Amino acid sequence: MLVYILFIIGLIFLIKGADFLVDGASSIARRLNISDLAIGLTVVAFGTSTPELFVNIVASIKGNTDIAIGNVIGSNIANVFLILGLSSSIYQFAGTKGTVWKEIPFSLLAAIVLFITANDQLLDGAQTSALTRVDGLVLLSFFIIFIYYTFSIAARIDGMDAHVSAKQSGWLRSSLYIILGLAGLTLGGKWIVDGAVALATQFGMSEALVGLTIVAVGTSLPELATSAVAAYKRNADIAVGNVVGSNIFNIFFVLGISAGIKPLPFQPGYNLDMGVVVVSSLLLFLFMFTGKKRSLDRWEGVILLICYGGFVAYHVFTD
Repeated sequence: MLVYILFIIGLIFLIKGADFLVDGASSIARRLNISDLAIGLTVVAFGTSTPELFVNIVASIKGNTDIAIGNVIGSNIANVFLILGLSSSIYQFAGTKGTVWKEIPFSLLAAIVLFITANDQLLDGAQTSALTRVDGLVLLSFFIIFIYYTFSIAARIDGMDAHVSAKQSGWLRSSLYIILGLAGLTLGGKWIVDGAVALATQFGMSEALVGLTIVAVGTSLPELATSAVAAYKRNADIAVGNVVGSNIFNIFFVLGISAGIKPLPFQPGYNLDMGVVVVSSLLLFLFMFTGKKRSLDRWEGVILLICYGGFVAYHVFTD
């Protein structure tokens, strides 16, 4: 029972830890005269993906590699099908030309690169498949390219500072926020991994299923909150960009760091889930051209939600 209580507390610590980290880092960045735009593109973007990162670091160190890979793949699926589906079924989302023609295809590229680097058995005839440390470096190299692209378009993005806290605290308080944030993320990540393993053991579920569903949704809560606030403030492109950017971040940075810590065995069964990641990106791209141009209509949001329900149902009944 205690491990399940810690699992729930871990989720709270994870979300609040990311929040404290963003507030503290944003405040220090402001004191160093770094622009809101630069903060939004780096600190806030990093903040929404720190739950996935810390859960994966703990899972990699403890050898729970199915949770590490399942968390990222499941989070990416949840980000599009669940978060954008839920948000756009309430508020219509619109995307800029850059989001449609560059960032969404880049997220599709991320899924394809992951498929190629992880499928040694299928593509190279190796006995096993894994994300090696070399693969991790390849993923991190793509992440650097994405960061360069992000800053190159920074001057053309409106409303990016909408998610940057206006608070500017003193050095001591800001540092305390960062320390508390990192502590919350570390403890939360450990308790979530421990809880996920306990859930899998007690209910006869695979660690992959727990990672793809429960852990993935839990670590995607910051993206849900950010997208909901962006939609409410009518900064719809930021909402779409947050989800798409998070998906790119999760594959190139989170899995890149995870594989660098410890090679991650890749089970052939993940290829089906990778296919779902690709389909989700293609559907998002397609929906930008149906109905109102470059927008996600409510009926399209409902379709995305149905797709997520089908994905979860399939895994629950076939695990």
